[in-house]
Amino acid sequence: MYKGDKMKPAVVLSGHTMALGVVRSLGIKGVPVIMVHYDEKDMGHVSKYITHSFISPHPERQEEQFVDFLVESAERFKGGVLFPVSDETVVAVSRHKDRLKKHYIIACPEWDIVSQYIDKKYTYTLADASSVPAPKTIVPQSLDDVINYSQQVDFPCLVKPSQSHLFYAHFKRKMFPVDNADQMISIYQQADAAGLEVMLQEIIPGDDVDVVNYNAYFWDGQPLVEFTSEHIRNAPPWWGSPRVALSKSIPEVIEPGRKILQAMKFYGYACTEFKKDARDGLYKLMEVNGRHNLSTLLSVHCGINFPWLQYRHLVENEIPAASDFKTDIYWVDITRDVGYSLLYLRQERYSLAQYLRPYFKPHVFAIFDLSDIRPFIKRCLYLFKQGVYESIAYLKPNR
Repeated sequence: MYKGDKMKPAVVLSGHTMALGVVRSLGIKGVPVIMVHYDEKDMGHVSKYITHSFISPHPERQEEQFVDFLVESAERFKGGVLFPVSDETVVAVSRHKDRLKKHYIIACPEWDIVSQYIDKKYTYTLADASSVPAPKTIVPQSLDDVINYSQQVDFPCLVKPSQSHLFYAHFKRKMFPVDNADQMISIYQQADAAGLEVMLQEIIPGDDVDVVNYNAYFWDGQPLVEFTSEHIRNAPPWWGSPRVALSKSIPEVIEPGRKILQAMKFYGYACTEFKKDARDGLYKLMEVNGRHNLSTLLSVHCGINFPWLQYRHLVENEIPAASDFKTDIYWVDITRDVGYSLLYLRQERYSLAQYLRPYFKPHVFAIFDLSDIRPFIKRCLYLFKQGVYESIAYLKPNR
């Protein structure tokens, strides 16, 4: 038991960039934060805001043991607020919510809601039924379906996962753009052999800046607080998650963002991603993430602290109220931005001024923070170590 803490602790599940954003968002408000982490890449547990950290079984590979660990730790964690902030922890917690809610306050919905955005095929089906614009998508049930689709579609197109976190764990990529039938069939067969379901989807033309986020806190079917931003540069470019984002008023995504969350009967915090289609000017639904996202600290820096609003609501029953937010503030993941900027220098073709603008305009960093520097140091050390191992593997002669 952690004596002396007046506030109920927040138990953050995961330790990577999304988790660090939640840790800092709550830590600056004086909330005692406990971190449960399980991945070599995690760095949030060394933040100055962490009161205690624990290594747990992996929530995806050892789901039952992970849940057992949380139940057995409930008294030690003072029955705090569970914040699952990775897809694998959201899945584990939502599936076992009935068991866990006897011991904790849970900051995520039940599995019947979570499954609608974790498995993207349900998301797109729901979007179609709710008249929310989305890319044309099919879920092949066999190799014949893939071959038939390849004969009808205009290439290039995308092979995307139904469940992103499982696909990324296997391929280390969010999706694959394919230029012909052979590539499409090859990716499908690799995914099928790994037991992964995929979708075949048209590519929405446009650049990284055409991708936007609708962030909202929902309750009783209504948006209580909303925040929008646009991607500036993605990692990797065109197909990845943001490495630079910008707070911006984007009223066009408010209605479709509300509609898809209402159709899911979602409650709590969600980040919904859209992309503007250059062909018709409509914002098309890309995905819904029902957890705190990579750029959590952007909204905090702009005046809306979503983790704190959720904590106060769940612990003290204080209903969050809508508020304005600052625009033209950048969020920068410096390690990913520098790395991908160098890697894709010729393909992206940004001017030096475009590269540097986010660093000289008002901004907040995803990880780097002089007042809480240890997570950034740990992140850099991990990247250096990874680079050394990859270099050795590359230079090592084949035997």
